Amino acid sequence: MGFRPLMGLGPHQSFLGLAQSRDSFDAARAVVIPAPYDGTTTYRAGTREGPRAILAASRELEPYDEEISSEIWEAGIATLEELPVTVASPREMVSRVKASVSSVLDGGRLPVLLGGEHLLSLGAVEALAEAIPNLTVLHLDAHADLKAEYQGSPFSNACVMHHVSRCASLVQVGIRSLTREERETIRDASIPCFWGQQLWRDPSLWGRIVDHLGPEVYISIDLDVLDPSIMPAVGTPEPGGVGWYEVLGLLRRVARERRVVGFDVMELLPIPQLAAPDFLAARLVYKLLGYILMDNGACVW
Repeated sequence: MGFRPLMGLGPHQSFLGLAQSRDSFDAARAVVIPAPYDGTTTYRAGTREGPRAILAASRELEPYDEEISSEIWEAGIATLEELPVTVASPREMVSRVKASVSSVLDGGRLPVLLGGEHLLSLGAVEALAEAIPNLTVLHLDAHADLKAEYQGSPFSNACVMHHVSRCASLVQVGIRSLTREERETIRDASIPCFWGQQLWRDPSLWGRIVDHLGPEVYISIDLDVLDPSIMPAVGTPEPGGVGWYEVLGLLRRVARERRVVGFDVMELLPIPQLAAPDFLAARLVYKLLGYILMDNGACVW
């Protein structure tokens, strides 16, 4: 499955509303992949609408970022068509994500996956792990997602990091909901895990997270890592989440001290008539693109 840029479909469907042409696509340094799938969701469905909500909100962002002192879009951001959805199997959807991310990597561009349910992140990690030895996945989430299977299926959003940990090193941040078995897995596999309550009690831990990362990092963000007070639009909200500036501080430090080779923002479940969560998700994508692609106006990726 190759590139499917939004040629001729209009900027109303692209990230930031950027015009899509062959020239702009060829010049892009980052490629956004919308993946509207939530086939294994078991509590509150609707994250399939997340990518469209993020794209729509992104078109209301100011292009200038005061922290980076740049208009981040100038680094080059392209958008693919929505990934075609199949109901045949969750594994098939993971494979479609993998193929799309592989195509982006073949073009030397940064893949940015918008979900949709978190299981799809596995496809991105599989593609990157084949291209990059010793990949580290930085996993920001309220949930450990380390179950070997859930409700009789090994391919569930509750199992995604179980699979990821088999093809990449894993560092978890913000976890505050898991089973006893998942806790034992973290202990037995020596997975670096920075618990939500620990981060709240000891802010110095934020600076230690980067020490556990390898030189090349994929960042996977389930939006429920954030506190429900600022991110209620998720399927399984958990109290005690992290704050906006805490997450941004970590992401900027990771981008400065490691090579970020891709990232995803997953699990937005839009709430009708409540724009703030959609806008937060779009802003998070834009900020992280800025941290990775630019530093005070200079491209670094």
